[in-house]
Amino acid sequence: MRLSQLFCSGLLILGCTATSIASAAAPPSTPEACGALLQHATPRLQVREASWVPASALPLGPAGAMVAAPAHCLVRLMIDARTAGLPDMSYGTGVELRLPRDWNGRLLFQGGGGLNGVLLPAVGRVAGFPSALERGFAVVSSDGGHQGRNNIDSRFGVDQQAKLDFAYQAVERATREAKSLLNAFYGRQAERSYFVGCSTGGREAMLAAQRLPLEFDGVVSGNASWNLTRVAINQVWSLQQVHRIAPRDAKGQPEYSKAITDAQLTAVSDAVLKRCDALDGLQDGQINDYKACRFSPQELVCGRKGAPAAGSCLAAPQADALTRIFAGAQNSKGQSLYGSFPYDTGIALPAWRAMHLGNGSGLPANATLGADTLRNFSVTPADPMLDPLRFDFDRDVVRTAETAAINDANGTQHSSFAGHGGKLLVYHGLSDQAMSTGSLVQWYEQLTPRQSEGPQDWARLFLVPGMTHCGGGRSTYQFDVLSVIQDWVEHDHAPDRIVAKGTAFPGRTRPLCSYPKVARFDSGDPEDQRSFSCR
Repeated sequence: MRLSQLFCSGLLILGCTATSIASAAAPPSTPEACGALLQHATPRLQVREASWVPASALPLGPAGAMVAAPAHCLVRLMIDARTAGLPDMSYGTGVELRLPRDWNGRLLFQGGGGLNGVLLPAVGRVAGFPSALERGFAVVSSDGGHQGRNNIDSRFGVDQQAKLDFAYQAVERATREAKSLLNAFYGRQAERSYFVGCSTGGREAMLAAQRLPLEFDGVVSGNASWNLTRVAINQVWSLQQVHRIAPRDAKGQPEYSKAITDAQLTAVSDAVLKRCDALDGLQDGQINDYKACRFSPQELVCGRKGAPAAGSCLAAPQADALTRIFAGAQNSKGQSLYGSFPYDTGIALPAWRAMHLGNGSGLPANATLGADTLRNFSVTPADPMLDPLRFDFDRDVVRTAETAAINDANGTQHSSFAGHGGKLLVYHGLSDQAMSTGSLVQWYEQLTPRQSEGPQDWARLFLVPGMTHCGGGRSTYQFDVLSVIQDWVEHDHAPDRIVAKGTAFPGRTRPLCSYPKVARFDSGDPEDQRSFSCR
């Protein structure tokens, strides 16, 4: 697995149906009107392209994925371009805007991924289903204010403005210019504006509701790296735990990938399922009632009653390391610095191994992506020589405070966003290998405005059993969240449950329930979501 995949591609990893809630279609727009958008350039705004694209299948990247697209106007912009003084790096906010000929009157901002630095096609891709562009949305994307080697290139963090752009200003600028050009092209403003993103795009989505509260009507945030500075701290915490137990090679170097074997990880996953799978009334390979799940890796220590056989049981140091990793980063007083992770099926999947242990001779992502993010972005000033194995969780956390103040989506007051009718939908995979469920739930439970039952009038949280970062896993991870947020914003149908499916369980559907409810089996067909209620 490429490291860039670990923080999500930035595309919308959501399952959707072809049905959209459409308003009256805009009058057909022309190639001539598209070309005229070149005239909107200013000294600070370069309109680098304004070209007409006929209905076609568009490539989404080097992996060969394609998405159908209707006839549309493609616009590419650069705001405040400048040189970086670094090889293969430049600064300025790159923006892509696609304006369909048959417009449904809505704008979708497609969130980014990883550390951005790459301008993704603005199509609002929905894996396996029609894209937002195909549904008639105008779609905008941004590279986050810098252009690097890839979406895990953290070197931009040494620059003040590039850091601010990545944090939130690129979204603000791209939104402003997209709405201006959209109005020029169609002769009217968007009736509704939405923001949908996962991972970094999920953080951007949360910040859109917090720092641009009047710009968007509906916001969807998935598996968000919302407190990215603490994510990086937690990544080096995990690295230190694995470093302590990793065997050494002939040169005395740690072999991280051998710290815990696949057989041992599978034994942990199997034990968690055995203990917690049926808590929702059905043993089906998915753990819905995660809060009721009581499990400790110490139960699998070799020699203990009920522990697996040799080769699958855990040595005491391995069990201790896993316990610490799932508890999340802490200081010497035992105070949480990030948040906890639920025990779930994802620990036995390649995504968890790639993040925490690595494969073969390769380093875990925590030793590369996590360490580089901490060095170049999270700490102020940047410290390229920072040794992640020497990071002190008492003394060094304060070094991230300045970046956290501009970057992390910690805000809980949403009076203006909720006050103008804004709706926020948050979802998160319980097997996310990098982002904490515990910290997200704590944030959600502090949101205001709120009633006695919480912020459910305007904000809802959906936790997805088995789902790894932004999709996949032993889960039902495909769900039509775009139509759900539209229906909530435009028809006031608040989602109590969302129907989901996934390739890991062909033919199975499950309800995703609005937190704090979980799906519980009642009776009937165990593969049909109608056999479950949210309680």
